[in-house]
Amino acid sequence: MADTIMLTDHEAIRSWAASRAGFPAIVDVSPETGTQAMLRLVFGQHAYQDQDQAERPVNAGGYELVEWDEWFKLFDERQLALVVAAEQPGRREQFHEIVRRPA
Repeated sequence: MADTIMLTDHEAIRSWAASRAGFPAIVDVSPETGTQAMLRLVFGQHAYQDQDQAERPVNAGGYELVEWDEWFKLFDERQLALVVAAEQPGRREQFHEIVRRPA
């Protein structure tokens, strides 16, 4: 993997995601609905939610697209950062990882 950079600035993260057609999403990974949300960024076809899907419990492993404000609220509360590949001319890497900020 090429060099990486750590992003915490909201506008830098939005810009990075937008340039790759990425959208903020939350996955509920808790045994009880709404108690343990995990942040994700989704790209391409995964960014479109199918309205014809069968009904399923909210925490059945799927993700929910959310507004950036909601995503960043959890991002900041949990002191997270987005690690991405450093920009290279002619390439648009989608590699990313959401990690805890260094102390």
